[in-house]
Amino acid sequence: MGPYSEMTELTDDHGRLIDSWLDQQWLEKGLSEHSLESYRRDIRQLAVWLQGQQGSLLQCERYQLLEFLADRHQQGVGARSVARQLSAVKSFFRWLKREGRIEEDPALLIERPKTGRPLPKTLTEADVEALLAAPDVSTPLGLRDRAMLELIYATGLRVTELVTLTQSQINPRQGLVRVIGKGDKERLVPLGEEALHWLARYLREARPLLLGDNQELLFPSRRGTCMTRQTFWHRIKQMAMVAGVEKKLSPHTLRHAFATHLLNHGADLRVVQLLLGHSDLSTTQIYTHVAQQRLQDLYQKHHPRSGT
Repeated sequence: MGPYSEMTELTDDHGRLIDSWLDQQWLEKGLSEHSLESYRRDIRQLAVWLQGQQGSLLQCERYQLLEFLADRHQQGVGARSVARQLSAVKSFFRWLKREGRIEEDPALLIERPKTGRPLPKTLTEADVEALLAAPDVSTPLGLRDRAMLELIYATGLRVTELVTLTQSQINPRQGLVRVIGKGDKERLVPLGEEALHWLARYLREARPLLLGDNQELLFPSRRGTCMTRQTFWHRIKQMAMVAGVEKKLSPHTLRHAFATHLLNHGADLRVVQLLLGHSDLSTTQIYTHVAQQRLQDLYQKHHPRSGT
């Protein structure tokens, strides 16, 4: 039986407190019986959890609320359900503060989790290796494609950032690429040795054969013009077929893989945020869900006490 079971005994003080709040909700908002029961369940779960921590609703602190919400998430409760429960919790503590029962509202600065955003589809490291090896590097276009794939996986660039790169934005000696991202924000992203190797080979052997009027373009199309996002997307789909990668891909597949694989290998979330050019850390945090799921899967598969 789980920690939130309805059979768990609620203290009389907690029961009376929740009943008083629900009476106020009914008087002020005219909530239906169904809504009131849902609210009761939400706050009851928090109260029971706090009791298990030797805590109480009137002494609840912000860190405890965050731990409770994290616990709900780890139990597999969806983001929408957690957001709805947090809404009830916020209303409850606002009422306690207004009634003078608590001095500080522990829920005041807790943000509601973003809902409706799907987890990025990501590739395994083996998938990426197969995809990177797919282009025919004996041709100028194939060598260009290999360099582009290596670069996007090494840096996590957005597709638009990749196809509009100019040669002056690359510094092979320092191993850096200067990226102009959303809102014309500039960031420096390091290049790994493998990406630098393929980039140098492409610049030496293939780019001179593809260049048109725009001599600055790093990755011109077969006509010598700036490649479109759609063209690059079409090339990725072709290469996935060659590589035998059957997962549903998107133009940002390698960007997602870059972020997830970094996190899988222990990279700091804020470093990944800077590399991706995200202005808001919450945008980057979506990748931690993918990485955590991967870690959980590995644990279940390999740990001697995982029960499998």
